[in-house]
Amino acid sequence: MRLSILAVLLVVFMTACKKETNEVETKISQKDNFWVVLNSEKAQKTEGEWTWEFQLDRPGDYNIQIFRKGKQDTALGEVSVESAGMTLKENPETIFVIGETGKEETISQFAKTIKLNEAGLQTLTLRSETPIDKVRITPQYSKNLGFGTDKYYDAWLKMHNAPEKQQALEWFKQAKFGMFIHWGLYSQAGGIWKGKRMEEAPAIGPKVSEWLMYKFEIPRNEYAELAKTFNPDKTFAQNIAKLAKDSGMKYVVITSKHHDGFALFDSKVSEFDMVDATPYKADVVKELYDACLAEGLAFGVYYSHGNDWYDGADGNFKNVKKVNDSLGILSHPNGKNLWDPSPNTHAEYIAQKALPQVRELLEALPELRLIWFDGDGYITEDQAFEFYKTVYNSNPKVLVNRRVGFDFGDYLDAGDNKIPSASEKMTKYFETCGTTNNSWAYKSYDDDWKSTKELLYYLVDIASKGGNFLLNIGPDGEGHVPEQSAQGLLEIGDWLKTNGEAIYGTTRWTTTREGNEDALLGGTEHRAKKGFSQTFSAHDFWFTAKENKVYAIAFVNPETTVVIKSLKLENGKVASVRLLGDSSEIPWKQSVDGLELDLTHAKVGTNGYVLEIIMKNKK
Repeated sequence: MRLSILAVLLVVFMTACKKETNEVETKISQKDNFWVVLNSEKAQKTEGEWTWEFQLDRPGDYNIQIFRKGKQDTALGEVSVESAGMTLKENPETIFVIGETGKEETISQFAKTIKLNEAGLQTLTLRSETPIDKVRITPQYSKNLGFGTDKYYDAWLKMHNAPEKQQALEWFKQAKFGMFIHWGLYSQAGGIWKGKRMEEAPAIGPKVSEWLMYKFEIPRNEYAELAKTFNPDKTFAQNIAKLAKDSGMKYVVITSKHHDGFALFDSKVSEFDMVDATPYKADVVKELYDACLAEGLAFGVYYSHGNDWYDGADGNFKNVKKVNDSLGILSHPNGKNLWDPSPNTHAEYIAQKALPQVRELLEALPELRLIWFDGDGYITEDQAFEFYKTVYNSNPKVLVNRRVGFDFGDYLDAGDNKIPSASEKMTKYFETCGTTNNSWAYKSYDDDWKSTKELLYYLVDIASKGGNFLLNIGPDGEGHVPEQSAQGLLEIGDWLKTNGEAIYGTTRWTTTREGNEDALLGGTEHRAKKGFSQTFSAHDFWFTAKENKVYAIAFVNPETTVVIKSLKLENGKVASVRLLGDSSEIPWKQSVDGLELDLTHAKVGTNGYVLEIIMKNKK
């Protein structure tokens, strides 16, 4: 789940070698601003303080690097940086000395990053008792800021804007709620290997159980032995499709191949798959595809194209590191097989396994709706575009997510268990994927199940911000969904039977919420450590919209009357009010202060209620 900035760094490095200037240097392609170099000579300077203004084209998380001339033997000392309302105060470590003899530069980098949320003119202030030469601002390696160059932009845009793609995007925007399934050989282990839990594994990396092979650095041949015992329940596909249908989901996405390299489908280019390597001897992806279509559900596949610990060599890590070292950029091996890499090259893996398997999926599943790529980390821009083009040429109706790499996706994902803020400006339609506990794949000892209200909150909050929610289940090795996970999904389904009008096919209204603070979901590890502390009151509302209708969603039942301040007269006149699931008349009146409603006799559910407000004029 990582972005390669190799191509970007090469372009910028070549540019920098050709040009010397004392002015603020901004490294950009026509579409994106990737590096910014701020020279000390052009700063507004007082004793021990430098301030610059610079132009930023694309928001994102950025590393802050400090350059000193020469090969420095002394530490930089404590330095503080302020930008975009954030302050970093650290003793940045020296990470690289670059440049030829006599022209060396010493680079120190802050451990934390600066989040620049807005494009446009920015200000950065640095304080240090040690003289500096310049500051370099580079994108965090794992964040996709956009196209590496303009090489493929026009070709991509033409495909992305094709009628087939846009129709598919319209379907996606209507669907709103889908099921993610992380399931594979690792599901049998349940997060435990040779008596040790994921948290006790030697390698640094995610503690989610689908990373079993990586965390325990299991040799490829030893890991492959798991396939000999992978023989799940034959009713897996029908059970999962029915659960998704009953939970109110509109589409299903399964891990056809995760980072471990094992395919759940019948592949002609690899025997490390469900048909050739397991006693199950059947294409479980095709079985689930058929079961979902029978239930009226759309179908998608997850495919790890950049990472493959079985056949993907070192994930292109050594090649990237060699170039990055020369540029003074850290290379992160997270997600790369450095303990037992396959003997082929990563480029050979892409050409001989990954691209052919994607073609196999597209051919075998003609009604496929989307491919959810992952592990783009160190693939090249050429390779990322080739994946997008391969999908389009086979079936232009198939959507591609952001993680295909270099912004070649048709839509964005906000991140694993991450919800964007209401103020964040999304460049494309977005989806958030989330878990029902704290692992994606089955983890036998993870009992931190999210309550129905917590999951509903995520669904509603995401919908109010105009996105989709892809909610994950992790079946065990037999293909059975943990009872607590299934129960939460079914209760969401019950809520949607009454209130689904406020979710499906809706868009963001002028106001996303009222009363409650925007408590963001900050990632899988964030939720695991912090838990869920959000509280709700009868005065908290989330809003969605559809044509001339506004939906006000509450999680706490009122005692008598409520006032929705966001629906005051200046925001549009109300024509009628209806409580979803209740045909009785709701007394209401609108004023300059808001919409007041008497809900004393309203029939509301245990997880709150939804009001449908029809406006006289579309707002």
